[in-house]
Amino acid sequence: MAAIQHILAANQQRRRARSQTVYINAYVRQHFSPLDVLSDRAVQSNVAAVTPILLRHARRHIRMPTTRNEVHRGFHAMAGIPRVIGVVDGTLIPIHNPSLMDPCWIGRKHYAAINTQVVVDHDGLITDIVARWPGGTHDSFVWANSAVGQKAGRGEFGRSIFLGDSGYPLRSYLVTPVTNPATPQEERFNEAHTHTRTHIERVFGRWKSRYRCVHRSSGGLRLSPVKCCRVIVVTAMLHNIAVRVGADELPPVDDDGETSEDDALNPREARAILHQAGVQTREELVNLF
Repeated sequence: MAAIQHILAANQQRRRARSQTVYINAYVRQHFSPLDVLSDRAVQSNVAAVTPILLRHARRHIRMPTTRNEVHRGFHAMAGIPRVIGVVDGTLIPIHNPSLMDPCWIGRKHYAAINTQVVVDHDGLITDIVARWPGGTHDSFVWANSAVGQKAGRGEFGRSIFLGDSGYPLRSYLVTPVTNPATPQEERFNEAHTHTRTHIERVFGRWKSRYRCVHRSSGGLRLSPVKCCRVIVVTAMLHNIAVRVGADELPPVDDDGETSEDDALNPREARAILHQAGVQTREELVNLF
């Protein structure tokens, strides 16, 4: 609640109160009688009115770090992998819309969802989010068509690297685990990689605990896909504000079953030169272990 008050300080009191009710309503339902909270129809109406107001501030609160050294040090302290600027992963945000009959909305977990790509920093801030693709979209496709992925490909992050699971293509700027590790060094690297990557899973748990509307336990967002995507971004922005102001953390919810967990693409589908550059980068990192 404090996070929402922070972002709406310049708006009228009426709108601030409405936004507070809208975005904590799913959480309140876990603790109070249904008679004490808004009806589903009232929630949908208020979401439609408040979300555009909040969305105007998203770029200011969801942004890649400008000071990379601090982020590098933060990630290095976790498990010893240097130059990490962010961990990337996809998470499925359930949606409930009976009109969505196209199977593209159905992900690997067999329910309709938005496959949302998230990048987090060492402090648990969401530094980039892409909420626009149906649940059946492969993580590697989302990455390749995202602004952050294209900037990384152009070298705009220098020697900084992202960590991703095996569903992403191995690149010099996007490092994935070693498949079938054959040496102790590769095994230790994979352990460090996994340890660092679980950081994003904890962020997912805290984010979805604050805003249960993006967790599967809510039954899914009952809005059009476009409006669902806007709500997802707004809740991510409010999560960041809550982290920055030191708001009390709720117990994280279990995100198991909501991570997209794509299989790796067939290496023949990857560009050979880019893949080889990624292999070289990963070998340099492995040699540190």
